[in-house]
Amino acid sequence: MNDVPSPMLIDGDENQKKDSFLKANNKGKSIVAALDSKPTPWVEKYRPQSLSDVAAHRDIVDTIDRLTSENRLPHLLLYGPPGTGKTSTILAVARKLYGAQYHNMILELNASDDRGIDVVRQQIQDFASTQSFSFGSKSSVKLVLLDETDAMTKDAQFALRRVIEKYTKSTRFALICNQVNKIIPALQSRCTRFRFAPLDPVHVVERLRYVIKVEGLDVTDSGLEALVRLSNGDMRKALNILQSTYMASQQITEEAVYLCTGNPLPKDIEQICYWLLNETFVESYKRISKMKTTKGLALVDIVREVTMFVFKIKMPSDVRVQLINDLADIEYRLSFGCNDKLQLGSLVSSFTRARSAILAAAK
Repeated sequence: MNDVPSPMLIDGDENQKKDSFLKANNKGKSIVAALDSKPTPWVEKYRPQSLSDVAAHRDIVDTIDRLTSENRLPHLLLYGPPGTGKTSTILAVARKLYGAQYHNMILELNASDDRGIDVVRQQIQDFASTQSFSFGSKSSVKLVLLDETDAMTKDAQFALRRVIEKYTKSTRFALICNQVNKIIPALQSRCTRFRFAPLDPVHVVERLRYVIKVEGLDVTDSGLEALVRLSNGDMRKALNILQSTYMASQQITEEAVYLCTGNPLPKDIEQICYWLLNETFVESYKRISKMKTTKGLALVDIVREVTMFVFKIKMPSDVRVQLINDLADIEYRLSFGCNDKLQLGSLVSSFTRARSAILAAAK
């Protein structure tokens, strides 16, 4: 028998075969690893993992912590403005109750999911009615987390009322919303209510300082004050502004924060108010219009900041009332997309009228 000569193996071909074999056996694990290495938004990166990490509302958190430890957790209704720690608190409770297996023990539905009456009758009811396994955790009671419940239809809320009542022994419901008046009274009465108020500036500063230290950022004191001022007690907003500003400029100053968010600087607002209170109608209109165009400011932001400035300056109470009423009307009209030039004229005319009233009162 003649031996057929085998084709010569080249080193490169052999390595290529090995690579293809590894890729076939990895089944995309290297791709997942590459995706995992991508930087995550700081809002998610620094989301509290335990109840002790929640920035504020210690009275609420301690109460929920005690109820969880004693295995007496009721149905919860958490409401308040965005970015105040409602979802983070519930997820921290779930981690404490179920440990690493908490994904198997909770059903989380958001406003982006379909949460009509059919979902309540099928998906939620199926989850609540099935037997739960403790997976070595403290409690076998499951948790249904309904985020932004105020977006649910009234029919779905009425259907949910019966499901909550029927499966109380095996399931706890946590409802989260921004506007509690959109939740039907029947659901409210079945839950223990906790209001999450906007965060105190002290707590926002404390958390921001921690993030700044971990990330090694260069933030000035005025920049930190600007972050707290613009966040208005919303921790999520504060972290998003911090990250956006850091991506735009290496040093985070007051000016950098305001430029990144597009809000008018305090010195610009002071200048605008000076023109409104001292210059003629034509001059004020021309100068504000020029600043608005040059610095890319939105009239609605100017109106809001000027309103805050009106509260600080001294003037007769009746003049202040009329002026704030006029500013509120301008903001309302701007929300409907009215012409900016006409509304700027209305702003200047309101101050011209107020100035005449102040002079008349002085005489």
